[in-house]
Amino acid sequence: MVTRGFSSGRRPPTDDDARIPPGQHLEQGFPVLSAGPTPRVRTEDWSFTLKHGPRPIKKWNWAEFNALPLTKMTRDIHCVTAWTKFDTPWQGVLVDDILADAGVEPPTGFTLAHAFDGYTTNVPVKDLTAGKAMVALLYEGKPITPDHGGPARLLVPHLYFWKSAKWLNGLQFTTRDEPGFWELRGYHIYGDPWREQRYTDDP
Repeated sequence: MVTRGFSSGRRPPTDDDARIPPGQHLEQGFPVLSAGPTPRVRTEDWSFTLKHGPRPIKKWNWAEFNALPLTKMTRDIHCVTAWTKFDTPWQGVLVDDILADAGVEPPTGFTLAHAFDGYTTNVPVKDLTAGKAMVALLYEGKPITPDHGGPARLLVPHLYFWKSAKWLNGLQFTTRDEPGFWELRGYHIYGDPWREQRYTDDP
């Protein structure tokens, strides 16, 4: 029996609640958010370049990149606009395997991700390696659609999703933590959803 005045009306926390960072809500769909028009990149025209500063280390075309080891990764993702989506299934090439194929160790501690539309975002190397991030080629077992960043996008699921650059065409090692497109416009330099690092002034 519940006595009026002694019930909070709140449900007990669930396991799902523990997976949702502060200030987020659960999203069943997959909203499309972009900084500008959606580029239509043909796989015949796609390439990926790994650089150290302005110097190319190695470049892959679509066939060469798809010949690298493919890994499946299912992760929750968190958008800075306050939605979280559970268990998103991706397949692609781990950044570790890209570095291995190029025969290099990270020469610096920082990277800039580059996209076909000119978009950039900064990600520390430690957040890309040790199995934490990939260049995703498939979503739900199918080629990634252009509006979700296909044919290839960066996937860094433990950071806010603006760090998972769409239409990816390169990673560049930089000597310092250089802000990218949204970071120059007031977004946080790192973007940890569990610390609510949405904007520059957030701790």
